[in-house]
Amino acid sequence: MIAIPAIDLREGACVQLVGGSYEAERVRVNDPLDALKQWLALGFRTFHVVDLDAALGKGSNADVVARLVSHAPGLTFTVGGGVRDASRVEAVLAGGASSVVVGTRAIEDLAWLTEVAERFPGRVVVAADVKGREVVTRGWTAGSARDIRDVLSALEPLPLGGMLVTAVHKEGQLGGVDLPLMEEVARSSRHRLLASGGVTTLEDLRALAKLGAHGAVVGMALYTGRLDARAVAREFTE
Repeated sequence: MIAIPAIDLREGACVQLVGGSYEAERVRVNDPLDALKQWLALGFRTFHVVDLDAALGKGSNADVVARLVSHAPGLTFTVGGGVRDASRVEAVLAGGASSVVVGTRAIEDLAWLTEVAERFPGRVVVAADVKGREVVTRGWTAGSARDIRDVLSALEPLPLGGMLVTAVHKEGQLGGVDLPLMEEVARSSRHRLLASGGVTTLEDLRALAKLGAHGAVVGMALYTGRLDARAVAREFTE
């Protein structure tokens, strides 16, 4: 399993939010490239970039994403946030991302998801943001009234690059991961699991690795120093 630093973009900066709330911003790095360089220096090579403004319809950080993805050869980026049409999927991948993360429209429009997944097999990752057991959309602001198990079942036949499952109720709180949720996803789905939300300790990462996760997205614990980033990179990079 690999650990994947999160680079969440808001108003051109790299931020970390508690529980996804814009009112609860805890970390801000004014130049996201500084964050990328810091993680690179420690040995990380795979990164998860999210345009929070685009996800909430409050703007775009596309220029910042382009700077990050083009910074150095040989790096792996998953890029998401407000990707809701095929042209944006194509643009993200053409811009150098290894995979594109689609959330809201993927959950709400299976026909559209099927179309883009078949057009770009293995390069579309579906973000299933889970609060309790309900999958939520639109930057975590809207409920879908759909249980995670129902969503997994619907997505099972598609040629996806993976499932990014975020435990929203754990996000940014440094309280540990939702292991029962992640274990259920790993057991129920053939798709690669990228687990997110609440990773706080090396033991959290080891537990996710043991249940079969392909990767774990780590944010707050790295940015606040709660996790020893060098130790994480040593144990959980390719």
